[in-house]
Amino acid sequence: MAEKKKKAVKKKNVKKVAKKKVANKKVVKKKVKKAKAKRKPNPAFMKPMRISDALSKIVGSKPLPRTEVTKKLWQYIKKNRLQDAVNKRNINADENLMPIFGGSRTVSMFEMTKLVSRHLS
Repeated sequence: MAEKKKKAVKKKNVKKVAKKKVANKKVVKKKVKKAKAKRKPNPAFMKPMRISDALSKIVGSKPLPRTEVTKKLWQYIKKNRLQDAVNKRNINADENLMPIFGGSRTVSMFEMTKLVSRHLS
């Protein structure tokens, strides 16, 4: 039994763990997000363009930006109910729009912008 006590008296192997050095953490300040500025329009679209005589019958004779010309043209189309009832993408030309549309009676709204751009300089 004495041998057993000796074994029991022996110290248990305890691993010594070295303390880890903790690096000083830098305090990061959170950046406050600024409110997003409104989107700036492309200056090329805002440049006043000279309007041809045929187009001036609809939108006026003063130089206007391309965006305003399109707005006024749509106002004219809606006012005179020139949008096709069945296919809303088509515009039916009246006597004022015929020279702008190159003589076509019906033009799609996608073609319209291309045809109108010929009357702006």
